[in-house]
Amino acid sequence: MRMEDRKAAVSAYKKRDVDSGIYAVHCMASGEVWVGGAPDLSKIQNRLWFTLRQGTNTHRSLQTAWNAHGAEAFSFEIVERLDAEEIAHVRDRVMRERLIQWAEQLRAVRI
Repeated sequence: MRMEDRKAAVSAYKKRDVDSGIYAVHCMASGEVWVGGAPDLSKIQNRLWFTLRQGTNTHRSLQTAWNAHGAEAFSFEIVERLDAEEIAHVRDRVMRERLIQWAEQLRAVRI
């Protein structure tokens, strides 16, 4: 790949629209639910599944359930996308508030 092409590709990647928001991980076998917030929803499931497969996820209850029931027992769901323009300067605070609300609503563990 030529240097100009590489620079153009990197620039395009940086300019892409990124959705931030709240997601839920469900274990169908146990009925447990975990919710989390992510600044880039397009990447979080891959990151979670990778750490769970490696046995290195930092959320003990999630890793324990994964080990007990296996990947096929889990599903991933985006429960809310946050408006990027509306929350740009207060994203962290808004995400924390929405995460608390979703955890209560779904009776879920926050991750």
